[in-house]
Formats: sequence, C-alpha cells, structure tokens
Amino acid sequence: MPCLSVFRRRLSVCAMLVLAGACRTVPDNSITLRFWAMGAEGEVVARMMPEFERENPGVHVRVQTMPWSAAHEKLLTSFVGEATPDVAQLGNTWVPEFQAIHALEPLESYIARSNVVRPDAFFRGIWDTNVIDDTTFGIPWYVDTRVIFYRKDLLAKAGYPSIPDTWAGWRSAMEAVKRQQGLTRYAIFLPTNEWAQPMVLGLQAGSPILKDGGRYGAFSDSAFARAFDFYLSLFRDHLAPVAGTNDVANVYQEFSRGMFAMWITGPWNVGEMRKRLPAELQHAWGTAPLPGPTGDASGVSLAGGSSIVIFHASPHKEAAWKLVEYLARPEQQLRFSRLTGDLPASIAAWRDSSLSGDEHFRAFYTQLQRVRPIPKVAEVEIISSKLIEASESVIRGHVPPQRALASLDRDVDQILEKRRWILAHEAKAVAREAAR
Repeated sequence: MPCLSVFRRRLSVCAMLVLAGACRTVPDNSITLRFWAMGAEGEVVARMMPEFERENPGVHVRVQTMPWSAAHEKLLTSFVGEATPDVAQLGNTWVPEFQAIHALEPLESYIARSNVVRPDAFFRGIWDTNVIDDTTFGIPWYVDTRVIFYRKDLLAKAGYPSIPDTWAGWRSAMEAVKRQQGLTRYAIFLPTNEWAQPMVLGLQAGSPILKDGGRYGAFSDSAFARAFDFYLSLFRDHLAPVAGTNDVANVYQEFSRGMFAMWITGPWNVGEMRKRLPAELQHAWGTAPLPGPTGDASGVSLAGGSSIVIFHASPHKEAAWKLVEYLARPEQQLRFSRLTGDLPASIAAWRDSSLSGDEHFRAFYTQLQRVRPIPKVAEVEIISSKLIEASESVIRGHVPPQRALASLDRDVDQILEKRRWILAHEAKAVAREAAR
C-alpha cells in the first residue's frame, strides 16, 4: 500500500506538471480592461459589458463604480500613483484638467480610421467640449444642457401660448405672469446659488467668459456686463425670488402651487416632474429652448454631459478604443439612455420615437443644436464658484454690479496666474525648439 500511495502522489505531480506545461504551450492572450464610471451610470453600464465581451473574445471589462463626490480626487490620485484605469467616464468640464496634466490619450488617429465615431455624428457643441487645441481627447457619452421648464397654463392665462424667443419678449411674458399671479408669486425661479444661469446669459450676449486664450477674466467687459444687467433686473423687478435651492423646501411642490411659472434646469427634471407633479398638472407643464438676446440663433445654452476617455498610460489602448466605439454606437447610446434616463450624445439615437416623439424632450433636441462649452481651462469649476459669490453679493445688495464684476475679474486673473506661467513656459520651449 505505501508503494501504491507513493506512486499515486508521483502520478499526481506528473499530471500537474503536464498540465502546467500544456498551459505554457497555449499562451493566454486575454486582457482585462479597467473601466471607471461614476454614480448610477457606473452601475448600469456594467450590465452592457457582457455583449461587448461576446463581440470581443479575450477582452474582459472590469467596471469600477465610484460616487461623483469622490471621483475627481480618485482620478487625480490614480494619475499621481501611476494607476489610472484604461477607460473612464469623465465629466466634460474635467477634460481640460486631465489633458493639461497629460493623462489622456489623444484620439485623432483612432477617429480617423473608425467606421463608428465621426464628429458629425454628435452635437457640434458637445463634441467641442472634448477638443483642446484642435486635438480630441474624449468621445461624448451622454449629454446635458439647460432649457426652460414652464407652466403652460399660467403663461396662457397671462396671454402667452409659448415662451417668446427673444430676451425682450421673454421679459414681457414674465411681467405679464407676475401681474397675473400677484405680488407674492414670481415669474421665474433662478437659484442664486447656481452659476449656470448668469454664465448662459453671458454666452448668449457674446461673452467669451475668459479672454486672451483663457488667460484673463472677461466678466467686466461689455458683453458679460450687459447679460449680467439683464439677469439682475429679474431680481430687482421682483420677477425672480431672491432664493437659492436650499431656501425652497420642495421646488416641485412650489412649481405645482404656481409660486413660480418658469425654471431653467436640466433633463433629469423631466422624470422628476412626471413623478412628483399631481395628475391634474401633467398636461399643464412644458419645456422650451432658451430665448436669446436677438432670437433663436442667439439662445445658446451649456454643453454639458460626460465623455469616455482613454488614459495615456493604458497598456491596452486598442482594446480600450473598441470599448469606446461600442459605447458610441447609436443603438448602445439609446439602450444606455433607456436604462439611465440620460440623454444620448449620438444624433442618430434621437431618431428613435421614444425621444423624437416625446413632447418634453423635443426642446432638449432643439437646444442641443445650439450649445456651447464653458471655458476649457482646468480652473473652470473654481471660476464658476467665484461667479456665484459675485452674483449673490449683487443680488442681495451688498456690492454694486460694476464693482462686483471688476472684483470677479481680479479673482479670476489670480486663479489663472499659474496657467499663464505654464503657457508662457510652453511658448518659450516651442520657440527654442524652432530655433534649433
């Protein structure tokens, strides 16, 4: 028996060696892509990966989900620690920051040979958020912009069947609603703790927001000052309440009660309105593209949303691009939209009747054809916070408008000091290289 036992152990060892040898003779070429995504989108996109893996044998995708509140720091930490993912979802206002630290893979060569990803397949303003100095660093995944949500019944009662398309007409409609609704109610809710509204009006008036290639603030220039005066006049004339989002306990309830008849907000509120407004008001609200100073063409809005990027340090860039192409396909964008409620970036996806036939999303489709990026600088979120501070200080009567805008420019110039130094340094390096 002992001899048989020894024989069996030797046989097992031999079998393991044979198997190990067999494994060595058949190399495993499979790869695992690390894909970081945020919030609910991350949870949903994992459900789309089995189909991608079936189409691409040997490529496995490991989706890591993280909350939006932690995403920015985690991405920066991963870059410093040389542990970036292969592919990631990136808010399109973050693209300039991660491009500035050379974390992102330029995508021009991939796009040039792609049968799926073409710039004209996406909304122009949204695509532009991913382009820095004529190079593309991200592909639009889903989009976000701002339109007007309004009470159709209250506007009709005031004599307006729809939202006028010029600032002058829009303001007249607000005045009519105010007269109709009385002193204790308002025409529009413009939360004072949001930067989007004054920024949008500035873009509509032709302000670049920043000037000299994003080196200095342009808030006290005439274009932004004109838009700022229009914005302030809505508070000054009691057409908008002096209140932030935290001052209103339940904004949907106040919209239902007619406390305000208009609200500039985003696509996520289509679902919320359908869920939260009472049944008798479901036919009494609508959406409309933003008016502009001189009509439709000037009624631009923000080009927001998320993009898909490939990190420069990825060892699997070709497989990563296949994943980007997969997520960019119209049918996958539509599927993702149905799963999340996010709006697709692909224009072809909007031909589906679930979007093109939806009366509330139609305004978003119109608006998305006239959206613009906010300044493509890494410091844009800090600058946006400064805009909120400056706006609130004027709205609440603490500072005159001109002084607030001049002070805002000084703050912004200081924030951009490092950027100016880097750009000057790069220009000198280019000049030295050219002189050799």
